[in-house]
Amino acid sequence: MRHVFKAALSGAAAMSFAVAAQAADLPRQAPPPPPPALPVFTWTGFYAGVNAGYGFSTGSGGFTDPTYGTATGGGRSGGFAGGGQVGYNYQFTPGSGFVIGVETDIQGAAFGKADAAYIGGTPYYSIRPSLDYFGTVRGRVGYAFDRVMIYGTGGFAYGGGSLPAAASAYPYSLPGTTRTGYTVGGGVEYAFTQKISAKVEALYMHLGRGFSGAAYYDASVPAYYGAGKSDAGFALVRAGLNYRF
Repeated sequence: MRHVFKAALSGAAAMSFAVAAQAADLPRQAPPPPPPALPVFTWTGFYAGVNAGYGFSTGSGGFTDPTYGTATGGGRSGGFAGGGQVGYNYQFTPGSGFVIGVETDIQGAAFGKADAAYIGGTPYYSIRPSLDYFGTVRGRVGYAFDRVMIYGTGGFAYGGGSLPAAASAYPYSLPGTTRTGYTVGGGVEYAFTQKISAKVEALYMHLGRGFSGAAYYDASVPAYYGAGKSDAGFALVRAGLNYRF
C-alpha cells in the first residue's frame, strides 16, 4: 500500500510538470492596446460664419454752424446690425498658445435716423448720408487656452448708404455716400466641437467723413439745410457663430 501511494504521488508530480512545461510552450496573450489618444485641439484653419449685434452711437447731435449759429438736437440713435464673416487662423502650438489670423466681414445696418434739429426755432435738416451697410478687413492676435481664445483685432473699415430726402433741397455739392475709416476691438471665442465655435466681440468703428459744404437757409420754407456735425463713430457689440473647415 505504501508503495502504491508513493507511485501515485510520483505520477501526479510528473503530470504536473508536463502540464506546466506544455503551458510554458503556449504563446502568451498580448495585453489589450491602450485607447487612442484624443487629438489635440487647434484653431488653425479657414472658417466662415454669421453674426448679429447692436451699434451704439458715440457722438452728440449739437454743433455750431459758423454762419447761422448753434443747432440743437440732431443726434443719431443706434440700431441692429447683422451679416457674415470669413477668415483664417494659425495657431503656433496646438492646445494652448498664440494665434494669429485675418478676418473680413460685411454687415447690413438699421440705425436710427437723425432726430430733428433746430437753429433757434427754425428746423435744420441734415443732408448727411445714412449708414446702410459697413464692413471690415482686420487682423486678429490672440491666445488660446485649449478651446477658449481671447483676442484683439483691428484694421480697415468701410461703409455706405443713401442721401436723405432733404438733400434734394440743398443747392451746393452733396457729400459722398461711401465712407472709410478704421476699427479696433477685441473678443472671446469658444469652440464647442472641432468644427463649430461661438464668439462675442466689441468693436469701435470710426467712419467719419469730413464735409466742408456751407449751410443753406431757405426763407421760403423756412428751414436750414446742411451736413451738421461729422459722426464721431459708433460702438458695436455682437455675437457670432463660425464653422471651421
